[in-house]
This record gives sequence, C-alpha cells and structure tokens, in this order.
Amino acid sequence: MTLPNDLFQFFGLLGALLLLARPFGTFMSRVYNGERTILSPILTPCENLFYRICGVDRTDEMSWQRYALAMLLFNLVFFLTLLGMLLAQPVLPFNPQGLPDLSWPLALNTAVSFITNTNWQNYSGESTLSYFTQVVGLTVHNFVSAASGMAIVIALIRGFVRRTTATIGNFWVDLTRSVLYILLPLSLVAAVFLVSQGAIQNFSDYKTVPLTQSLSYDKPKLNAMGSPMLDQAGKPLTEKAIAKEATIPMGPVASQEAIKELGTNGGGFFNANSAHPFENPTPLSNFMEILLILLIPAALTRTFGVMVGNPRQGRALLGVMLFLFIAAFAVLHWSELASTPMLHHLGLIGGNLEGKELRFGLLGSNMFSVATTATSCGAVTAMHDSLTPLGGLVPLSLILLGEIIFGGVGSGLYTMLAFAIIAVFVSGLMIGRTPEYLGKKIEVREMWMSIVIILISGIVVLISSGLAMITPSATASMANPGAHGLSEVLYAFASMANNNGSAFTGLTGNTNFYNLLGALAMLIGRYVPAIAVLAMAGGLAEKKYVSPSLGTLPTDQFPFAFWLTIVILIVGALTFFPALALGPIVEHLSMTGVN
Repeated sequence: MTLPNDLFQFFGLLGALLLLARPFGTFMSRVYNGERTILSPILTPCENLFYRICGVDRTDEMSWQRYALAMLLFNLVFFLTLLGMLLAQPVLPFNPQGLPDLSWPLALNTAVSFITNTNWQNYSGESTLSYFTQVVGLTVHNFVSAASGMAIVIALIRGFVRRTTATIGNFWVDLTRSVLYILLPLSLVAAVFLVSQGAIQNFSDYKTVPLTQSLSYDKPKLNAMGSPMLDQAGKPLTEKAIAKEATIPMGPVASQEAIKELGTNGGGFFNANSAHPFENPTPLSNFMEILLILLIPAALTRTFGVMVGNPRQGRALLGVMLFLFIAAFAVLHWSELASTPMLHHLGLIGGNLEGKELRFGLLGSNMFSVATTATSCGAVTAMHDSLTPLGGLVPLSLILLGEIIFGGVGSGLYTMLAFAIIAVFVSGLMIGRTPEYLGKKIEVREMWMSIVIILISGIVVLISSGLAMITPSATASMANPGAHGLSEVLYAFASMANNNGSAFTGLTGNTNFYNLLGALAMLIGRYVPAIAVLAMAGGLAEKKYVSPSLGTLPTDQFPFAFWLTIVILIVGALTFFPALALGPIVEHLSMTGVN
C-alpha cells in the first residue's frame, strides 16, 4: 500500500467524522435540552410511556448528590443482574451448546467489566457465554453503561450553564434519552449495515463442517485431572492429533457489534474480536466501525459548545483531540512501517504484519488500534502484543492519558474538561488573576475534583502494576520476561483502570489475582472520577456567572488550545514516563542494539 493511499484513507476517515460530528452534536444538544427533534414524533410517546411505567417525574431536578446516588444504585442493580446471569448460565434459555457457568472470580470480573463500560474479557466468548448471556446480559449493559457516561457529562455541562442553583438535571431522564434517541436508533442502523456486509445475526446451533484437507497439530497431553502434563524439564508434553472437521460458531453478532463500537464498549462476541470475519467482514465495515467508535465522542464537543452557548469552545477541544489523534497515528504507522531489524535481516519488507488483520492491511489495523485506545472502546483488529515497541507505546500512552482523544462516550469529554480547568487555573496563577472558565470562577473545589478525575486511574495503574511485579502468581502469567513482560502488565492495568478493555495478549488474565484486582481497578477507575465530576458539576451550578473582562483568558482560541495540549502532555509525562521508560522504551533500545 502506497503512502498517498494511506493518507487518503486516514484523512478520509477524519473528513467523514467531522462531516457527521457537527449535525449529530447539535442533535444531541436538542435531545438533552428536551427540544423537538426529527425523532420526537415517534419516540416522545415511548419516552412518556416509560416514565409513567417507572414512576419518573421528568420535572424533578436532582442535586449532585441525588444524581450520583441514582447513578450508583442503577449500576449496582444491573451489576447484580449480570452477575446472576453469569453464575446461573446453565439453567437459562438460549444455550444450545450447553455452556457451563463461570467461576465466581471470572463472573465478578466480567460483570464489573461490562457495567463500567470496560468490557475487559478474561474469556473466549464463543466457548464461554451463551446466546442469552451475550444478548440479555452483555448487549444490554453495552447500552446502559454508555448511557451512564453520557448522562454524567451532560450533568457537568449543565453545571457550567446554570447559575446559582443546586440542581444539575434528572439522571433517569438523561439516561433514557441517551438510550432512546441516540444509542438505540444508531445501533439499529449500524447493525443492519453490518449484516449487509456479512456479519451474522442468528440463534443457530454451532455448525460442524468437514475440512477439505486434514490438519495435523500438536496438542497438550492431559492427566486424569485434565491438567497439562510436564516432562522432567518442566515443559508441556504434547502428542500428535489430526483434525478432520471444524466447528463454526454462530450467534446474534451484528447487534452486539454495533453497540460495542458506538458506545465505545469494546469486547468481542468472538475471541478474535473485530478481526473475526463474522464481526467485521469487509474493509468497508472496518472503516465504518472505526467511524462509529469516534462519532459520539467527537460529536459531544459540538454538543458542549452548543449547550454553553459558544460553539467555538467545543471546536477548541475538538482541535486538541484531532491534533493528538493525528500525531499518535503518525507515530504508530511510522513505527509499524519501519518494522524491526530482524524482519529486515530476513528480507521481509512492507512493514510489521505480525498480528495484523491482513484483510484490512497495515493501515486499517493501525487506524483501528489508535481509534480504539484513543477512546475507551478496546475492540481490536490487531494483536497489540505484536506491535513494535514504539508502536505498542502509542496505544499504551493513549490509554494512560485517560483516553481523552477522543475518549469514551461522556467520560472522554469530562476528563478533557478537567484538563481544561487545570490549564485555566495554572494560567491564572501565572498572570496573578483568579482563573475563570465559561464564566465560572475556578476555585479549590474544582481543582481538587479535576485532580481526582485526572490522576486516580494513574495511581491505580502504578500501584496495581507494582503489586503484580512482586506477586509470583501474577508474574507467572507473563508470556514474556523483561521489558515486554512489564509492558504487558502495565497495559493490562492501564486498560482496566481507564475502562478500555484491550490487552497485550501475551498476559494470561484469567487468574484470581487479575480477576479480583482488575475488578477493583475497573470500579475505582469508573466511579471515583464519575462522582468527582458530579460533585464539580454541583459546585459550578451554584456559582454566579462572571462576565468576561480584559483579563479573562479566551478559552475558545488557538493559544489556549495549544496551552491545553502542553498541559496534557506534561501531566502524562510526569506521571508515567518512568514506567514507560522501563517498558516499551527499554525494549526498543534493546531491539535496536543500543546499550
């Protein structure tokens, strides 16, 4: 693939994204403001009926404490429901393969993963979960976890907009509108499109078909307990086996694939995730899935600008996201094109294709890798463990920055706004003036909440990774020693604490250590920042509006966008550079022979 063609495809993606983000962001602002939209004649009666059934008063405004409590209770109920499904899977319907229940640590990790919008998977979907669990459990949680994040950022935007009030909206209304007007209609359209491309959608039994040619392979020898047998050197014993047939998994895939990308959920119906042809059949579907991942996070910047009454504010944030996104893609694509010294020595040119989905080529895989880690999606079409050291540094760094470029649905924008508040505060200190942002004075409460939002996941990542390095059962799960093994562990906890869900596949995550500590990391990484955001929203809503003056920093212009970019990079470097230096950077130096 030539470089001009690569650039055409990449900037074609950005062009399509910008073309759709503006009208869609305006549409979302009208939805959350309760204004009439093109879908109102059809969906407003459904919305009203839902409120009557559930006893919700749409005019009942909530304080930030009530809003946070409603969000937490809602998530708790859905967590317990999914946990029950996973533990009772054998007795539930739509289980044609007779799949058993999950162990309680794995069930706990999975339930936490999907309710926090992480979708970290320590299992293979086609051999572990039934159709009922996939559809009623996971797919439903993909909707509600995404909607929860969107509701939280809308509450924060109201905090900037409202003046001297103690309320920030109604969680039940924001949640309902997120699902009914935004996620559900788009998911239906996306699912139909994916089916047209070849994604499957059925409840059929798995199909067993004969191979055109028998396949010989080595399989592990098992003892009477079903455990692998080892020789005297401690290496696994194997025996020859011949495969004459293959089992092709079926299932309702397209419906889950659509919302997993649109809601930046991630997770795959199949173990191969979006590299599986039943999930992502064609290069066109690959392009559209990347677009779905980025659409809502990008459009929310427009929603923000419209709701605060200054669209330029949203464009400034979007500009920062685009710049960092393009820079990240450039580094990753360059690194993978440059390949490795060993491949060059073998005469293999054309880039590092190990672990890539060849149907989409190097560019399609790299675009997906950047998009899925710049957001909190976590779906993959390439094995990130097979990236070059500097290539792997890119998705790892994007996750560690809190996935603000473009971030998850809701969570990305509210983390970016926390960075903007810190940037405003620091600039105010430099000029000796009380900082203001969107007409609200930035004081101690806003700074504390912003620090919590930005740093809590990083603290969790570093502490958890340190614990893993001194725990024998955790280090035993590393497929690679040295710097790359550290990168595997660091990536795993970064992915969980930042609610991403992708992984360096060399790490065996289905152990009690990673299931339990990972579940705790996901809970802290999701709900501590969410509560801090709502607390900040409540504080902002109570403040008076301060009119701009000659000393007010213009936050809708290029100088502030540049300053915000610098603040993001400095915070990321100060927090994570030592860990990155011991992982991918050392690995790159070792690979290139630098001592």
